[in-house]
Amino acid sequence: MKLKNILIVVNDIELSKKFYKNLFGLHVVMDMGENVILTEGLVLQERKLWESFTGKSVTPGGHDAELYFEENNMNIFLEKLQSSDFKISYVNPVEDVHGQRVVRLYDPDMHVIEVKEV
Repeated sequence: MKLKNILIVVNDIELSKKFYKNLFGLHVVMDMGENVILTEGLVLQERKLWESFTGKSVTPGGHDAELYFEENNMNIFLEKLQSSDFKISYVNPVEDVHGQRVVRLYDPDMHVIEVKEV
């Protein structure tokens, strides 16, 4: 068995595509409208489609998972966050963990993202 992708549910797929492209450098591999595959195996799916598949409503901001990224140049990434057109909300500010800087923030749908300096 092989894990192929990680899917997250989003309210505005166009906003999420821009967010992940502009801040994390992910690009669209396949765009099927309500379902979009990005590079690195991240899949975005519109909330209404997910809820129709599962028959369950989505509760944003569950704080029960995170997307984890590693960054070679943390200074450039932090500057990108500060100058972004997106409203960036932080889980916690930049902190030093064992000599590496780490920041946790939310995406537009309140999914937790961790970025750690390599």
